[in-house]
Amino acid sequence: MMVKICGITNRDDALAAVEGGAAALGFNFWPGSPRHIAVDAAAQIVETLPANVWKVGLFVDEAPEAIRAITEQLALDVAQIHGDGGWPEGIRIWKALAVTPEFHPQDLDAYAVEAFLLDAPAGVRRGGAGKPFDWRLAAGASKRIVLAGGLDASNVAEAIRTARPWGVDACSRLESAPGKKDHDKMSAFLKAAREAG
Repeated sequence: MMVKICGITNRDDALAAVEGGAAALGFNFWPGSPRHIAVDAAAQIVETLPANVWKVGLFVDEAPEAIRAITEQLALDVAQIHGDGGWPEGIRIWKALAVTPEFHPQDLDAYAVEAFLLDAPAGVRRGGAGKPFDWRLAAGASKRIVLAGGLDASNVAEAIRTARPWGVDACSRLESAPGKKDHDKMSAFLKAAREAG
């Protein structure tokens, strides 16, 4: 089970997530997010992380050339793409999609990407709203999916049992304030996710 902690904004949270067993950390480069991190600040965190932890850059409606520039500058492992923009070739892409009641797993066939991050609709916030969606809608997907949206230690095992995802991703429900992780909540989530997976 690939377990990702998203919305990392500081080194203490990053290292605590790694210590707790996170396989991937997410850095949000969208200025409209309360978890936005500047590229220079992200660079100072990324350089302290073990090579086996995936560094994921989150981009919203960003131009492909800007995605490539930041990905290469920080040696990111994955670009997580939100919105309608394209992305550069030759980079591992996770496409983020909001799951509405009309969602069907076959919708994923339209994209040639490594994985899909499935989240609850969040309107202008574009994610990070802390609300789950109906995980049954993601069950049976033939593509790699990463479940996101309202996950924490109390519900991640049920989410995994229901949807059988490739990975899970948590952010806002693990925070003491936007952009600041509660290390106890984060540790409990990581433990519950690993055990369920």
